[in-house]
Amino acid sequence: MTRKLASFLLVVAALSLAAMAQTPAAPAPAPAAQTPDGPVGTKIGIINIQAAIMNTNEGAREFEALEKKFEPKRAELQTAKAEIDKLQTQLNNQSATLNDSARKSLIDSIESKQKVLQRNFEDAQADWANQQNDIANRIGGKMMEVLEKYAAQNGYAVVLDVSTQQSPVLWANAGTNITKAIVDAYNAQSNVPASAPTPSASAPKAPAARSTTRPATASPSKAAPKQ
Repeated sequence: MTRKLASFLLVVAALSLAAMAQTPAAPAPAPAAQTPDGPVGTKIGIINIQAAIMNTNEGAREFEALEKKFEPKRAELQTAKAEIDKLQTQLNNQSATLNDSARKSLIDSIESKQKVLQRNFEDAQADWANQQNDIANRIGGKMMEVLEKYAAQNGYAVVLDVSTQQSPVLWANAGTNITKAIVDAYNAQSNVPASAPTPSASAPKAPAARSTTRPATASPSKAAPKQ
């Protein structure tokens, strides 16, 4: 659980303008674009559609706003985790001197707080993913219209998405990558201005290190039930 929590906290902190190379939730597959009337293109292009979504001015603004929105929840989870770590340290240091009743009470408190934290973490993770999807789907739908127009005007017969590891493209010349061109075309059509750079955007830091705390134990040789 602590590893998953640390991972979520790291994502919340790092998803900013300086972390746009990270993959956001993928937009839902769009319907196949209808080829407009006119000459059939012959060129083949590639695009990282996920990076394109995040690098648009609109995408950068929306994902930055989402990051700020989740800052209070991230802080809440960090505080709860720190409290559990403190109790776990107390148990580890005092286990030999605590009587059975006090040891059981402390273990029960740790496990109860761990369960609450786990539920809150999962709820926050699901909410985060859903809102990422909403942003990606909304911008992705409009981006497909820009892509269709760009491809038709520039003689492309096929444009392949290389944003996932499942992409069938093994190699492509850099000249076939139209990601930046689509971002520029999208920005021109959306009229959304670029966000002003912030001092922290160039070097985001993880808010919490991975916890190395062991699960609560009733005694040095008997582990408590896992969550």
